Amino acid sequence: MNILLRPRPSSRLRELTMPFVAVAASLAICSFLILIAGANPLRAFSIMFSAAFGGQFEITETLVRAAPMVLTGLAALVALRAKFWNIGGEGQLLVGAMAAAYIGTLEWWPVALLVPGMLMAAAMAGAILCAVPACLKMYLRVDEVVTTLMLNFIVMFLLAALLSGPWKDPVSGWTDSPDILRAAEFPILIQRTSLHLGVLVALIATIVIGVVMKYSTFGFSIRVTGENPKAAHYAGWRLAHVIILVALLSGALAGLAGAGEVGGVQFQVIGSISAGYGYAGLVVAMLARLSAIGVIPAAIFLAGIGTGADEMSRQTGVPFFIADAVQGISLIAVLIAMTLASHRLVVIRGSKTRSTV
Repeated sequence: MNILLRPRPSSRLRELTMPFVAVAASLAICSFLILIAGANPLRAFSIMFSAAFGGQFEITETLVRAAPMVLTGLAALVALRAKFWNIGGEGQLLVGAMAAAYIGTLEWWPVALLVPGMLMAAAMAGAILCAVPACLKMYLRVDEVVTTLMLNFIVMFLLAALLSGPWKDPVSGWTDSPDILRAAEFPILIQRTSLHLGVLVALIATIVIGVVMKYSTFGFSIRVTGENPKAAHYAGWRLAHVIILVALLSGALAGLAGAGEVGGVQFQVIGSISAGYGYAGLVVAMLARLSAIGVIPAAIFLAGIGTGADEMSRQTGVPFFIADAVQGISLIAVLIAMTLASHRLVVIRGSKTRSTV
């Protein structure tokens, strides 16, 4: 008996419903894990939902947590569209945070340009870091999965060296960077909440990327490069230039996520400034089916899980690591769902063929 995958006619309805099926499947699997932990899944998910969306404070906290995932999700989306496998969103976020923190502490920098300077420095740092694997891929044929992933660890160790060296507080001995200037802190969008400028930056970035990918020549070149590199070559686009530009854009988006965490949340760089947002961006992009507008609900979903998991853990005793499990299971589920959306399983038994899914 052989099981084969065969293409099936495209269906817009099936493609739209598959991500929801994947999310439902991941939550069902996590319900089993909650049962093993000795808690009621319905009560656990109810607490999680209430802690993430139960009021203005909870909603704004979830949106603040979603903002970096929106940006890293867009970074992954742009790269994946061109078949450039950027696994380095975490490192690009961290270098963006370091660059933003450096600009934010410069007392001689013009006050009015502190926030724009932090955003620009973060975007440039992330872009430069991501351009390195792109150049290695296009000119030396080095696998970008390896280089982008390894750069994450290089940046993490560089950050650790800075925090325990030049940035270490000589008085308290704390391993964190100096606080940014008060004028460098991102403006609050809604008073008495933590909703800061970085959330607006993420929203604007989503709109811009959506327009660029759908209506611009550059967006078209990205799609063609990813789907058919030979066609892109015959159309006159230099693949190396397209991939490097994609890497610069992808890294810049991830770097902006780091600026948001420094300017709107932590106001300094600490070792745990990223709660795995760079890796979560890959899950967000896949849940969104590589759609810019879909990145927002996907990021809010994962942010809600993360925000609510802490409260669920306190009230039920379920480890808060369940949020990480949801992310990982969701990614696997959505990959399976995407495959089943475009292919059907065919079982071949001897001379007989039977379609199963």
